[in-house]
Amino acid sequence: MSLADGSHSGHDSPVQGSESLSLQTPTPHAGTLVRFSQPIPYVEAWTLQKQLQGERIAERQGDVLLLLEHSPVYTLGRTTQPAHWGCGGEVLRRTGASLQSVDRGGSITYHGPGQVVGYPILKLSHYCSGPKQYVRKLEEVLIHTLLRWGIEGYRLEKKPGVWVRWNHADAKIAAIGVRIDHGVTIHGFALNVDLDLSPFSHIMPCGLAQCHITCMAEVRQSTVSASVVAQQVAQEFARTFSIQWMSLPPDSMRQEPHDHHLASTSLLQT
Repeated sequence: MSLADGSHSGHDSPVQGSESLSLQTPTPHAGTLVRFSQPIPYVEAWTLQKQLQGERIAERQGDVLLLLEHSPVYTLGRTTQPAHWGCGGEVLRRTGASLQSVDRGGSITYHGPGQVVGYPILKLSHYCSGPKQYVRKLEEVLIHTLLRWGIEGYRLEKKPGVWVRWNHADAKIAAIGVRIDHGVTIHGFALNVDLDLSPFSHIMPCGLAQCHITCMAEVRQSTVSASVVAQQVAQEFARTFSIQWMSLPPDSMRQEPHDHHLASTSLLQT
């Protein structure tokens, strides 16, 4: 992991009149937002992530945020232990989930429809001083998204992700697991919006004993649109990271059979 200092210094020159106002706000970085219209298999998203990361490392493209939902899948991170995953093929058949080992940080978790997953492919030094600040910024994005729905999310010491108070206990509503190679991020976060939570009961989520898992719909006791939440996540990400999302070319937005292209894109102001 090789990270450069990502601090931003103003370096404003003394100017007079209205010119000084234009120098007070840093110019946002340009980024590409990609939103998928249907849940996609984990392997497909992983292949795309690796391709985009390689291109970003080689400076052949800019920063990208993938926002999507997954087909049911359990993913095992680098710290997964046998005790975290005590179920076999029967559970996979019953839940309809696949099983994937991944190189992100953290232990086992579950992804499925109704959960907004974000994979930022960013040159970290443009936004953060290091991995810890990066994780805190991701948490900030999710906390502010939850606030839009009247849900108070918070951090817990040494437990990355976002938590809420539910049934008189801390309950995890969003997970974060990242990796940084050659200064470029991969993997990301998963926000539980409106999904079946029962698959979490078969594992020790994130390797935490007695870890309660909840979702926005359960906390609000009403249905919540994952599509609407994804759009809000994109807006909060743009604000937190000072990014201006750019539209993909029109051809990239066409929905072809069995093709996972951008469902809808727009220029989002930070």
